[in-house]
Amino acid sequence: MSHAHSHENTVPRPALAMAGALVAITLALTTLVRVGVLDREAVPAVERAQDRVAAVEVRHLVFADRADGAVVVDDTDSGRTLAVLVGENDGGGFVRGVMRGMARDRRMHGIGPAAPFELTQWANGALTLRDPTTGRAVELGSFGATNRAAFARFLKGSQA
Repeated sequence: MSHAHSHENTVPRPALAMAGALVAITLALTTLVRVGVLDREAVPAVERAQDRVAAVEVRHLVFADRADGAVVVDDTDSGRTLAVLVGENDGGGFVRGVMRGMARDRRMHGIGPAAPFELTQWANGALTLRDPTTGRAVELGSFGATNRAAFARFLKGSQA
């Protein structure tokens, strides 16, 4: 009784060639960036500074969790409550997620929740949430228009 089986490679040669080419291109591009032939990915804050993009509006906001799970958003400059976010449909889910990450950074640095965050609308349309206590900044436009709008509504131009 013969138990012959084939040890032939079952991956098609064109697929192997494509995988090899992908690895080679990746290594070549990485090398070109490292030696300075290609620019690294742009850092938004650096790009804005180089282009002298001005802040159109800056709001100082505090985000507080309520016992019922809602998030209360207060403007510390005016003393006004801007929103009470109670669910996912009001954009609260995205706001909650971003703020959890920011709060985790503060806890890692031994900083409490009292200091306000800066929400900045830039002349080029960008929207940034920055924590002045840790230096961490989140470019909100990178999460899409709907998620950007969850924070943009806290700007004065959006207030009724």
